[in-house]
Amino acid sequence: MCRNIRTLHNFAPPASAEEIHASSLQYVRKISGCTKPSQANEAVFAQAVEEDIAATEKLVTGLVTNAPPKNREEEAAKGRARWEKRQARMASE
Repeated sequence: MCRNIRTLHNFAPPASAEEIHASSLQYVRKISGCTKPSQANEAVFAQAVEEDIAATEKLVTGLVTNAPPKNREEEAAKGRARWEKRQARMASE
């Protein structure tokens, strides 16, 4: 369920509004335990997503680092390599 919650800090180019929204939505889904809220909970669900977006934007823009920005393609390749290594290890067990 947390596939869209990703590191958003220190990338070139910076995290987009869509990336931040996807991460915030996934976070609220995880915390609430539902992917689609009932009509009775839609308003509070949407409010939680918007508040998380605001907090995430504040955090990501406020963080300071001396490290060079990361490359999304390189980070994705590293993640795929870790996944393949886990799959190979699980297949051999």
